[in-house]
Amino acid sequence: MRFSENIRLLQPSATIAVSTLAKRLKAEGRDIIDLSAGQPDFDTPTWISDAGVEGIRQGGTRYTPVPGMPRLREAIAEVLSTRAGRPLSPDGVVVSSGAKQSLFNAVFSLFGPGDKVLIGTPYWTSYPQMVVLARAEPGFVAGSSERDLKLTAADLDAVYDDSVRGFMFSTPSNPTGAVYTRSELGDLVAWARERNVWLLSDEIYREIYFGEGSSSAPSLLDFGADEMGPAVLIDGVSKAYAMTGWRIGFSYSDADVAKKFSAFQSHTTSNAATPSQFAALAAYENRARSAEAIREMGQAFRRRRDLLVRLVKEKLPGFDFVKPEGAFYMFLNIESALGASMPDSSEFCKRILEEVGVALVPGVAFGDDRYVRLSYATSDELIEDAIGRVSGFLGQQS
Repeated sequence: MRFSENIRLLQPSATIAVSTLAKRLKAEGRDIIDLSAGQPDFDTPTWISDAGVEGIRQGGTRYTPVPGMPRLREAIAEVLSTRAGRPLSPDGVVVSSGAKQSLFNAVFSLFGPGDKVLIGTPYWTSYPQMVVLARAEPGFVAGSSERDLKLTAADLDAVYDDSVRGFMFSTPSNPTGAVYTRSELGDLVAWARERNVWLLSDEIYREIYFGEGSSSAPSLLDFGADEMGPAVLIDGVSKAYAMTGWRIGFSYSDADVAKKFSAFQSHTTSNAATPSQFAALAAYENRARSAEAIREMGQAFRRRRDLLVRLVKEKLPGFDFVKPEGAFYMFLNIESALGASMPDSSEFCKRILEEVGVALVPGVAFGDDRYVRLSYATSDELIEDAIGRVSGFLGQQS
């Protein structure tokens, strides 16, 4: 069967594939602990869900403007303005069906044949696929383990050429949980501005942050307009507000750029689901209430992070990892366990799932075969059980 050249190089999402297999094994009666999940295990706060239901009851079931309900765009702009310390226009906000669509809108609108988009390794699995779909070329840049796999301007310069038109990354990072400090982020901002390279900053985990002195991670919003070159910020309600299934994300950019994103979206999905926009409106307008919900979930994530770090140090000695400073993932180095019977991260995860019932995501899905990703968006008891199972499995292999 012949398919379009547009999808010839397209690969399915490895994270979704692992989660699907884990769910199938569970349905077959297997005792599976799923540490592959890319979403919070909390329910959406009831008052946010109620706002979505009330929106339906009030007739919120029709089209909205493509870039989102004006009131929602204004609420998002107000939140961003508070963080930035300066007024930001709602004209720069485009609401989409999840941050993934916001990212794709930006990639497809800004890049095309002959363009190269730099992507830090490890990366979220969809980044290179989006670039390929835009018929641009992904250029991979590896971060140093001494810097928790984060990139520097020198790393980017080492692979820069005249075809480079963009650089996309996430902070806090999926899959590592690493967070760029303001100084580190400032170096990337300056590098992109000096070379007129589009900077796409995926900040969907920004409010799940364990650093000191702030409730959210450093952001492009921390830099003044005179410090920024061409840039797009991507965020949404999925992670921090436990609203993954509602599918609401947004991009913030220059208003003229936002018009291009909106025009593109008008020919793909039109507006994000209207009831979901009402729920997101409640989340962004009731800022004190949202902050409390985020704080409570964040405390649980921090506790689980600390538990996982302790357990890995105790039960998996010799296995290095990136200590998570945000999000809800750990990136665990498994090089010491690889060999003839387990040559790569895929085989490692396959054996772990089949033999002890723990679902992890192979690092090859994120561009680094030396690692696996663990999600601690689950209970303390399951985290402890899972690491015990993995430790037992590795003990049998030695």
